[in-house]
Amino acid sequence: MSHNPSPITQLREIGLFGGLGDHVLQGLADTLELLDLEPGAVAFREGDNGREMFVLLSGEMEVLKRSKRDVEARVAVLGPNDWFGEMSILDVMPRSATVRAIAPSRLLRVTAHDLDALYRRDLKSYTLLVLNIAREMSRRLRVADSLLAELVANMLDEYARPRRPAI
Repeated sequence: MSHNPSPITQLREIGLFGGLGDHVLQGLADTLELLDLEPGAVAFREGDNGREMFVLLSGEMEVLKRSKRDVEARVAVLGPNDWFGEMSILDVMPRSATVRAIAPSRLLRVTAHDLDALYRRDLKSYTLLVLNIAREMSRRLRVADSLLAELVANMLDEYARPRRPAI
């Protein structure tokens, strides 16, 4: 017999919902839409308008970014308890990347309307959720900064620093 955790238990393990009370978690579990995606299915495409974010409950998703030379590169792989799409809710700009399932995946959809309803119902919980988003965005920015610094250093080593003549 398999043991399925309760929706509240599952949501409590997701950093996005950290610090939220059981009554708020139950309300979210009761109202947020679940989506199932098969491998190859796209949650959204770079450039799309978006007013929703997603929480990956199970499965695996890849984040793809198109370069100016029209080359699509995988920039991240997401697993259970990760979330994505929050930038379009916060800055109301088009999607910055494409996110596609690479394994059967179950998602929880959180819309701007859902966040507005939480704001109107429970300001403290709304504030905690937005702070959790900000913390994750800060963590991702630190990772991106480190990767960029490493790339620039490697490029300088390869192309800009004088080479010593072979003896």
